[in-house]
Formats: sequence, C-alpha cells, structure tokens
Amino acid sequence: MEIAYTDHNQKDFYLNHKYGENIFISKDIVLHKLLAQLGSPKIKQPLFNLYLKRCYDILFHQMLSHHFEKETIEERTRMFETERKAIYKGDVLKEDTKLVCVDLARAGMLPTQYLFDFAHLLFASENIRQDHIYAQRVTNDSDQVIGTDFSGSKVGGTIEDSFVILADPMGATGSTMVEALNFYKNKVEGNPKKFIAVHIIVTPEYIKKMTETHPDTI
Repeated sequence: MEIAYTDHNQKDFYLNHKYGENIFISKDIVLHKLLAQLGSPKIKQPLFNLYLKRCYDILFHQMLSHHFEKETIEERTRMFETERKAIYKGDVLKEDTKLVCVDLARAGMLPTQYLFDFAHLLFASENIRQDHIYAQRVTNDSDQVIGTDFSGSKVGGTIEDSFVILADPMGATGSTMVEALNFYKNKVEGNPKKFIAVHIIVTPEYIKKMTETHPDTI
C-alpha cells in the first residue's frame, strides 16, 4: 500500500510531494472510496458513469475553489421584502469567468460534458464553451506508446483570458495531453489565464512528461 495515502487526519486535502508547485494530488477519503468502487469489476453501467461523475464532482469542486478567481458580491435574498438586512455579502466565483471545456475523445467526453453543464450554474453562459479533440495513442509492435494520432478538432474560437480545462480520467503516458496542449498553445488564438488538466488516476511517467513539456499546466 502507498503509505502517502494512509494519513487522513490532516486538514489539507492534498498530498505533500516534491513533483512541483503546479501538481495537486488529492487525498480526499470520500474520493478514495469512490475510486475503489469505480475500479471494481463488479461495477457495470449505468453505475460506472455515476461513480465517474461523483469522482469528478469532488475534483471539479477542488479545482474551482482553489484555482479560479473570486469576487465579492451583495445579493438580495428572498427575505429582502420583509427584512432589509437579508442580503448575502461574501466572496463567490467570478461571474464573468471564461471557461473552455476540452473534450479529449473518447474517455474525456463524459467528464467534460459534466463540467460544461455544471459550469452554467456558476458562470455566465455566454462565456462557457466546449471544444472537441480527436486523438489517440500510437503504439509499435511491442505495444509501446510511440506517439499520438491527432486526427481532428472542433474549436469554438479564441482562448483569450480563459481557463482551459482538459478533463481526462487516465493520465498514463501523457502523450495525448502533451499534443492537445501543443495544439492550443501553437494553433489556437489567445493567451489563456490557466491550463488545468484534471484526472482520476495519474502515473509518475505522466507527471514527469507533463512537468518537462508543459510545466505551466496545473
């Protein structure tokens, strides 16, 4: 057993590690339970998709809370008509945040659609869009990954001042993610606020490749 995951008494929901400041590895015990069930051969459809969505519920919540911009608002509640002090005052996610949800077909289709729908509860709809990338790993005769077949894309415009989110359940070799980020940095107009990749599982090989090729990605 990986002993890094055995201490759940700390208040911090992230592991302490030396991979770099842009790598965040959750140690949320609820997420661990969901992941254990998701990986079980007993879980079939439609439960598989349900567990996948619940895992991304937690990951997206942590992502939005820790990495997105905030603003202070004053919002009248339903009680305002009878009590003039019934006003919510506090920090919330910034309403005019621009969000690009990138679907890395096939595995990324479900979590990206889920993020796209969820984001409309938090941000202005006109600032949210969903892009699609069609790519797959290429292997040699020994089943070793030697590259990525980037077969097409559907991109809705600039990524200027946007949070670009790539939600792909398995970060294995990193080949597909690297090519997708290369595409957005070299082929798509605009300077984004952040690139964020969100995974349920990652490997040391994936982290090594990402920190070497795209160290700015969270």
